[in-house]
Amino acid sequence: MKSLAGKVALVAGATRGAGRGIATELGAAGATVYVTGRTTRAQRSEYNRPETIEETAELVTAAGGTGIAVPTDHLDPAQVQALVARIEQEQGRLDILVNDVWGAEYMTEWNVPVWEHSLDKGFRTLRLAIDTHIITSHFALPLLTRTGSGLVVEMTDGTVEYNMKNYRLSLFYDLAKTSVIRMAQSLAHELLPYRCTAVALTPGWMRSEIMLDHFGVKEDNWRGATAKEPHFVISETPRFVGRAVAALAADPEVARWNGQSLSSGQLAPIYGFRDLDGSQLDCWRYIVEVQDAGKPANAAGYR
Repeated sequence: MKSLAGKVALVAGATRGAGRGIATELGAAGATVYVTGRTTRAQRSEYNRPETIEETAELVTAAGGTGIAVPTDHLDPAQVQALVARIEQEQGRLDILVNDVWGAEYMTEWNVPVWEHSLDKGFRTLRLAIDTHIITSHFALPLLTRTGSGLVVEMTDGTVEYNMKNYRLSLFYDLAKTSVIRMAQSLAHELLPYRCTAVALTPGWMRSEIMLDHFGVKEDNWRGATAKEPHFVISETPRFVGRAVAALAADPEVARWNGQSLSSGQLAPIYGFRDLDGSQLDCWRYIVEVQDAGKPANAAGYR
């Protein structure tokens, strides 16, 4: 029997990247997974990307779960409320909430001081990264807390240790990703009386669709990107962090992580999962010990 059979998950922001990888791995573990986003086969979002939530739902089902695509703008409280009402009506429960809504890649102006950064783009970044998570939790957590064992995963970029010591290339991006970690800590406190768990989770350097396009490569030839960026050798697929979420969701003692900031590389040896190529990456240790230290790219000992 699959470890998450009978469990119901909502992956908010599952059109592509980490959200898609997480939804697929939850499906592989047997869960019913509601996948949301703004890009559908009928209408694209401001991203103007080709990936759709319908494709993600099909990947979930093909992996062994049940994927259900629901177009949702998580900045619109009415749409989120309707989404949760649908889950309650169709399933009567919610066991796993993954807050992965982001959508601000094209809003962030990298290495630009705040006085030169577009305020419109900066505040839009914060709304997409923070407000969406709060709105989703506001409506979804009353259903999740009924289980007495629910899990909330706040997806971010960077561990708390790394983010508190390092500037993340933009005041707005820095604030967005650090705020999500704090959000998980706050939710952990609020969920404790209901025997539910909240964590912040970061992937390593993820080979998302957008990242692969940036380097002009595909998943099957991604190593070609190391000619331009040698440290890309430490990159991982979105499925790696997906396996981290599936492992957390299946762990009967997941409460031991309540309120903590976790990473895919940290959890891999603990739970015994590996990336699609069999590697077990430790990206954040590599970034500190190799990349930030100015050493030549060399993933030996980190994979």
